Amino acid sequence: MEVTKKKVLVFGSGISGIGAAKLLEAKGSYVTLYDGNEKLDAREVRQKLGEGSRAEIVIGAFPEELYDTLDIVVLSPGVPTDLPIVNRMRDAGILITGEVELAYEAGKGDVLAITGTNGKTTTTALLGEIMGNYKKTFVVGNIGNPYTTASLEMDEDSVTVAEMSSFQLETIIDFRPRVSAILNFTPDHLNRHHTMEAYVNAKKNIAKNQTEEDYCILNYEDVLTREFGENIRAQVLYFSSKRKLEKGIYLEDGNIIYKNGEEILVCRVEELNLLGTHNYENVMAAAAMALVYGVPADIVRKSVLAFKGVEHRIEYVTEKKGVVYYNDSKGTNPDAAIKGIQAMNRPTVLIGGGYDKDSVYTDWINSFEGKVKKLILVGATREKIARDALACGFTDYQFAETFEEAVLAAADFAQAGDAVLLSPACASWGMFPNYEVRGEKFKEIVNSL
Repeated sequence: MEVTKKKVLVFGSGISGIGAAKLLEAKGSYVTLYDGNEKLDAREVRQKLGEGSRAEIVIGAFPEELYDTLDIVVLSPGVPTDLPIVNRMRDAGILITGEVELAYEAGKGDVLAITGTNGKTTTTALLGEIMGNYKKTFVVGNIGNPYTTASLEMDEDSVTVAEMSSFQLETIIDFRPRVSAILNFTPDHLNRHHTMEAYVNAKKNIAKNQTEEDYCILNYEDVLTREFGENIRAQVLYFSSKRKLEKGIYLEDGNIIYKNGEEILVCRVEELNLLGTHNYENVMAAAAMALVYGVPADIVRKSVLAFKGVEHRIEYVTEKKGVVYYNDSKGTNPDAAIKGIQAMNRPTVLIGGGYDKDSVYTDWINSFEGKVKKLILVGATREKIARDALACGFTDYQFAETFEEAVLAAADFAQAGDAVLLSPACASWGMFPNYEVRGEKFKEIVNSL
């Protein structure tokens, strides 16, 4: 995809869009940065681009005359690919792509890429630690560091560890990781993808350009990823937390064992700083990706044992008056939030609710299994979750009008020996710009108690 002297529209002025615009200008493109949010201030957007930028900035209604001038459109991940305006661009023969493809073609070195509904950030952060102890490494993507921003710093000997969302993978063209991983598939973002099939197919794009020279690491215990492994060109290595594998990486009697020709004991789970079977699966995926790439086993082991997890994912905050507080703001869908519940080892007061992604909450409610003593609900989904709770026979819930009220109510109800867990099972939008801000606010309130 040649971008030099091409007229390129970057659709979306968030962190990904700004990164894409800067990269395109560095590559010699004629850039227009567009955002349909008419409340934005064009001067503030200009400041984000920095001094020297010649990009045209368009805010609000899309100018009709632009349709006939564009060669390429780069969609930010938050822009749905089926918007009428995007469909019109596509029908006009304009090449539609995304920031991942743009960054991949500009970057150098090998790419190790991770997707899946849950566990992506932890697995990416851990793999980034492992690879960083082996060679020059860039950790990019959905983890919060734009791929486009890092791409010009890469060289042939560097490696890129990329967390890829379904939104990012929708628009790839030639993106080809040397090693990929799909951790799991559970319903998420159905308000964007409309069907589970479309969501899964977007995730599967991570391996579509891989060849027999590449590897794909898959979850044997997820029926969709297991079946996917039977129909791709890349060499497949499975991980399992429930059974011994003849080839792959698996959990047996508290040991994480890698078997691909030789058998390697990666670690015992009691040596890890991470809690829960879901985290053992994340460790297996990251370790397998590093080992098939050729990282020595001793570097993998030392990195795994030193890893302390990621912020906002079952993060210990503090203990006050015998109550332990955990921040799991990254539990933005029911399946992720189930993992938060499963990791708790004491009676729990749970804070849930937020933006509605068309999720169903019954499995989440059923996972409480006597562990959750009170559910504090806040946000747009609170009444929907309450209905699902009643349908499951769970009645120990109450509503809060604001997020701060919810945290204070949880703290007031909790007794010594309990845990207070923020694990919302919902996105943060509508109350916060992202789950990170929500998690930081939770920690701020808790620490001020």
